Amino acid sequence: MAITANLGYPRIGARRELKRALEGYWQGKVGADDLRARAAAIRAANWAAQRDAGIDLIPANDFSLYDHVLDTIALVGAVPPRYGWDGGAVDLDLYFALARGEQDARRDVPALEMTKWFDTNYHYLVPEFRPGQVFRLSGTKPFDEFAEARALGVAARPVLLGPVSFLLLGKVRPEDAPGGAFDPLVELLDPLVAVYAEVVGRLAAQGAEWIQLDEPCFVQDRGPREWAALRRAYTALAAAKGGAKILVQTYFGHVGESYETLAALPVDGLGLDFVRDPENLDLLERHGFPADKRLAAGVVDGRNVWRADLDAALALLERLARRVPSERLIVGPSCSLQFVPLDIALEPAGEFDVVRPWLAFARQKLDEVAALRRGLDEGRGAVAADLDVARRALDDRRRSPRTRDPEVRRRLAAVTPALERRASPFAARRAAQRAALGLPPFPTTTIGSFPQTAEVRRARAQWKQGALTQEGYDAFIAGQIAALIRRQEALGLDVLVHGEFERGDMVEYFGEQLAGFALTTHGWVQSYGSRYVRPPILYGDVRRPRPMTVRWSAYAQSLTPKPVKAMLTGPVTILEWSFVRDDQPRADTARQVALALRDEVADLEAAGLRVIQIDEPALREGLPLRRAAWGDYLDWAVRAYRLASSGAADATQIHSHMCYSEFNDIIAAIADLDADVITIENSRSDLELLDVFRRFRYDHEIGPGVYDIHSPRVPPAAEMAANLRAAMTVLDRDLLWVNPDCGLKTRDWPETIAALRNMVAAAHDLRGAVVGV
Repeated sequence: MAITANLGYPRIGARRELKRALEGYWQGKVGADDLRARAAAIRAANWAAQRDAGIDLIPANDFSLYDHVLDTIALVGAVPPRYGWDGGAVDLDLYFALARGEQDARRDVPALEMTKWFDTNYHYLVPEFRPGQVFRLSGTKPFDEFAEARALGVAARPVLLGPVSFLLLGKVRPEDAPGGAFDPLVELLDPLVAVYAEVVGRLAAQGAEWIQLDEPCFVQDRGPREWAALRRAYTALAAAKGGAKILVQTYFGHVGESYETLAALPVDGLGLDFVRDPENLDLLERHGFPADKRLAAGVVDGRNVWRADLDAALALLERLARRVPSERLIVGPSCSLQFVPLDIALEPAGEFDVVRPWLAFARQKLDEVAALRRGLDEGRGAVAADLDVARRALDDRRRSPRTRDPEVRRRLAAVTPALERRASPFAARRAAQRAALGLPPFPTTTIGSFPQTAEVRRARAQWKQGALTQEGYDAFIAGQIAALIRRQEALGLDVLVHGEFERGDMVEYFGEQLAGFALTTHGWVQSYGSRYVRPPILYGDVRRPRPMTVRWSAYAQSLTPKPVKAMLTGPVTILEWSFVRDDQPRADTARQVALALRDEVADLEAAGLRVIQIDEPALREGLPLRRAAWGDYLDWAVRAYRLASSGAADATQIHSHMCYSEFNDIIAAIADLDADVITIENSRSDLELLDVFRRFRYDHEIGPGVYDIHSPRVPPAAEMAANLRAAMTVLDRDLLWVNPDCGLKTRDWPETIAALRNMVAAAHDLRGAVVGV
């Protein structure tokens, strides 16, 4: 018979218990033992849910207090020297210093770089490698959590990030390897694998039957260098595994030219994603599957919330069983379920009931996995009721008039290329904007959001619960905006913002305003650390029933003679950070969103706003994992942005913002957006972005962020000024803006004011030193 498995489960708790525990620990209100106890309770609940759903192989060590890549850094001792690590166990304080930075009497260090986990909105901490690096076993987390699961009667399968992907996901700082000749994959693989062998051996000695090692980098374009490393690593690990079995797991796409290497590894199982890309099935049927391995078949979508087509998934399993006997099949989701909300049963009755039958969250996906295994082993009759429910839900969704709006489709069909171009070239627009705005050299601004204090969150919650009237809530928001305008003026910022106090999240807010979206109450998904989001569910054609941002942007502008920047979220980011319909091309959905935003831009202009920011932080995130697909994606993504923005008048300055991604590969596409000003993350990646501009001449205005907002650390003005001077070595000083890396929503007011005061001082320093102003 086939068996069932899960690759990972949401870490955050049914009621976001982990968020409260973490933030309480950082604030000194929760002790280390209490934090660990709360984390253990979440793990126990997760294991119980999976066991009750009928999952045979349940993951252990998939839980993390912050990030699983950071856990691996701590486990193998890959701690950069600047953190002053003594080589012992990596304790909680050092762990969180790596994640968030630290500024106290002991050390003043920034956090590790953070970037997107493949093409998801999850952020991971980037490992740093250097010549001569020594790895050592520096933690006990995998062993502790496996023992914890076993004590609860759970047949756990420990999960580790594979050694080759760990090295491929890391970076070498230029100062650590001058000349760029150092290759971690060649020089560090063997010492790293030695530590992994120790881990695998200890887990086997503890009684682990299976050990899952994730190698997701092999769904990207790879070649002989990486394949040789993969063979070397798993030959060593196979010798260390004792009585355990090793499963090498991939996800997020097809493995392409890496298939034959993966299939030939001396391991006991191989996991492939059969949801994201049909090519894995083609590869298996063309090349066969080794008789000495189990196939872990990902057949339930772990990335989206739509109910599975159980008929199609079961047909896929039946097709696989003709090549791989069912007793060698492991049925599971396509990837970890950490990317979807926990349980649809947590959602209260109400408007959400319209889409509820169409959806499956993590808990429901376990039921789908179990039903598919039964259908494969016992025949379709054994799961006839499950198949019937799925068919009726899918048919209801296809037929629902809520998913199609004839007027939206007519309007989209009428779009011409002329609507995707600004009326004048950048040089003409720049002259008109300078005359209209009158900004100084090195103008200062922020990305948009300001601290969402407990007071702000409480007022929003009271309003949504009916405990605060609309009039009372509006008065509260107006007061917050007025106070913020005064604060920004006092700080000396040049382009102000209204602070986004009325918005819980930059995508969810627009999902609340646009037709075609459904919102959850408890549909939280981890973005990084204790930062969780509730992605809206984009189920139908998108239309803007009414203006979305005009009221509060215009109000803010009425309070000051300085320009106020209106804030919108771009079409690609709204798609990437939502659960998007899968019944039409994503490009069509993006263009529907773009038309709605185009209408909003026109209304903002009419209300007197002359600076409008359309954020696209997810532009790089959406880039396909295979280069062959990049061109098509970038074409429709750029066209959607331009459709949203190109109706603006020459004197209206269009900004965009991007953060925490690798921009090298898409800099030409960023330029093609034709935004007048780009603000972009720069400081957390150690000014790596500047290397891009040494190779690519960017001729629009740009603000490379001068400090990292995801850390509580307040950098001094001199440090920010140094970042600006570094930017001036590769960018025209007349094009430079001064801004943080990202929005300030997650920070508190004292550190925000201190950091912005230093930022403005850095800008004034440059004005005096460089242009004599």
